[in-house]
Amino acid sequence: MKRNKIIEVLDLDKLTEHKQRVAFHEAGHAAGIHLNNKARRLPPVFFKIIFKDMGGVTDADVMAYQTTHDDCIARVEGGRLIEALPLSIDGLMRELTKHSDAMMQLVKDYMLAFEADIINLLIGPLAEAKHVAETDDELFNHQLVNLKALKNYGGSSDLALVHEYLQSFSADKQQRDEKLNQLFTAAFDFVNNDAHWAAVTKLADYILGGSKNIIGCEEIVLMLDQSINHFQNRRRIARHHYNG
Repeated sequence: MKRNKIIEVLDLDKLTEHKQRVAFHEAGHAAGIHLNNKARRLPPVFFKIIFKDMGGVTDADVMAYQTTHDDCIARVEGGRLIEALPLSIDGLMRELTKHSDAMMQLVKDYMLAFEADIINLLIGPLAEAKHVAETDDELFNHQLVNLKALKNYGGSSDLALVHEYLQSFSADKQQRDEKLNQLFTAAFDFVNNDAHWAAVTKLADYILGGSKNIIGCEEIVLMLDQSINHFQNRRRIARHHYNG
């Protein structure tokens, strides 16, 4: 009887830890979609977080998430600036620039959106990785958390989608790899930013403490903006006291 009780406690601890990881993962995606896009002056895009009732989560669900991240637990619905990828971005650019020089701005805007979508996909597993590192009192850096490591943080489907984007970017593998490394660094820097991390943490805590299965776009945006403003105000006050 006592042994069964211990097993139940261990299972509950495992489920709690798993729920925390998922919450940070999806909060990371959401923060990227709003804050990263906003910083790049991209248009707002609708999205929402759909979160499964954890009371109905099974061991099979946990295993599926850890191996494939197949949206069995939670997902961000919407949020992509580019829904339909062209077969070739080079081809698209050549076709657009044939018509007029004014189309060049459209090409630049498309590339900004293209890159932002990839960064936002990478931010999710990176946020989960940073949460795990902080929980385990470990370092969070490029050497320990690289692109390959993201599969250990529910990033398999995110990476699969990223590779779909990159296939349309260039037929040259070296160019694709260089672009991916550049965007991974941008995603890593976003997560490692103190203000952004405070916003991700606040949203993750809200997910964990709430009873909603769906969190709407307006609610998420308001919470993220309030968190950023609160962080910046605290920093200004601290600087004011420091400067005397």
